[in-house]
Amino acid sequence: MEIRLLNPLDSKKYLDLRLEALQTNPEAFASSYEEEKDSVKKYESRFQSQDSLTFGAFENEKLIGVVTLVIEKNKKLKHRANIFAMYVSPEKRGIGVGKNLMLEAIKIAKGLEGIEQIYLTVVTSNDQAKRLYSSLGFKKFGEDKKAIKLGNRYFDEELMVLFL
Repeated sequence: MEIRLLNPLDSKKYLDLRLEALQTNPEAFASSYEEEKDSVKKYESRFQSQDSLTFGAFENEKLIGVVTLVIEKNKKLKHRANIFAMYVSPEKRGIGVGKNLMLEAIKIAKGLEGIEQIYLTVVTSNDQAKRLYSSLGFKKFGEDKKAIKLGNRYFDEELMVLFL
């Protein structure tokens, strides 16, 4: 497995995996398949940003997992970064892909000047992800009730932070 920062040439592979994520685990993401299905240009642009870093896990050139680290831009929040869009293909879960992606994001965050803490949210029913984040030192500091609405069903999210 190779973990590396994605670049604009990876946009199509990323979008394909993102659409898989939005269909496989729609409750875990604020975006929907319909909103994202034609967004390859958005990712080409995003993968050139220095404030939004997306890491990909590759196995034999196939993208099997991703995570995005976003650095806050506002002066009063520049000590913070956020984890978004964490996803590993179901057939590759449980073998360390997610952990390796998170370790890379944390390592990069620690190397960025001024970053003191990393935030993330996770659907409260996603026990596997919550265990992973806890094992890496993230602590729950709150809960966002009815954070996501999918059809007529609501999903709560745990708010977590890692102090570096």
